[in-house]
This record gives sequence, C-alpha cells and structure tokens, in this order.
Amino acid sequence: MQKLNLPDGLSVRPASGNDKLFLESLYQSTREDLLVLDASEDQKAELIEMQFRAQTQGYGNAYPNAMYFVIEKHQESIGKATIDFGHNEVHLIDLALIPAARGKGLGAAVIQAFQQAAAMIAAPMTLSVLQNNLQAKALYHKLGFVTDEIQLPYERMIWYPPALRAIHV
Repeated sequence: MQKLNLPDGLSVRPASGNDKLFLESLYQSTREDLLVLDASEDQKAELIEMQFRAQTQGYGNAYPNAMYFVIEKHQESIGKATIDFGHNEVHLIDLALIPAARGKGLGAAVIQAFQQAAAMIAAPMTLSVLQNNLQAKALYHKLGFVTDEIQLPYERMIWYPPALRAIHV
C-alpha cells in the first residue's frame, strides 16, 4: 500500500504481534458498556477479553483479506484501523482511538487518508455504523458518506471518489 497522506506526526503502520497488549487495552476502552455490569472486576475483565477474541476471530472469518493497522501520533500508539481492500470497494471495518485521542480530528484524518487511497484505485469506500451512534454518523456525513442501506441496528454508508460520483450520485 502507498504511503498515506496524514497530518504531521500522525502515521498508520501494519499491526504486529507486539501490539497485542495495546489492542486489548484499546478494545477495553471502547467497551464502557461492559464495565458497568454488576459483576466482579475479574469477571468483567474475562468478559471483555472474550469479546475481544470474538471480534478478532469474527473479523478474520468475515474479512479474510483484511489489513490491520495501528495508528500512531509521534510514534505513540493511539488507535487502530481495520480495512478490507476488496474487489469492488474499500471497506472500513473498524476504527478506534484511545480516549485521549478522541474528538481531535485524528480519526477523520485517518479516514480521509483511506478515502484518498480508495480514490487512487477508483473504488468506493464503505462502512457500517450503529444507527444510534449519532456522533459517528455526523462525522461520516461530514466526510461525504451517505447512507446506502439500513439493516438494523446498522446503517451501511458509502463514499464515492470523484471519478465515480457522476455515475453513482
């Protein structure tokens, strides 16, 4: 894959086995819903670990050609992105940032870089978002994504690169 055009200090690199602890910690930070369960801390940790393994296995089964990336800011890991460069589209499977990096435009910058990569190969970019995740949906709309299909509780959104807009929009 060609080098992505990202703001100064922000980079995306392939994930490796050395990233396992960071990725587990990142996943835990995205699952506040599981932290409020009426269970012991050990039970919560075990449940979160099981959910992390299930997500990883599920992505591998559904997207066997997916690429896994770690997002860094000044060489410090701050997030992850999972992308599938399919035959007819670029699918953003997952994007997550640590709490301290959220709301600063870093996720948008990464998505825009992947949009540029999709535009280079003249492929639309797709993603799925929970219908009630209004903050994420607002960001995706701002980045040019439109709702393509609704399969509750998700919406499939699509972005067409300029070369394809006249045909599809």
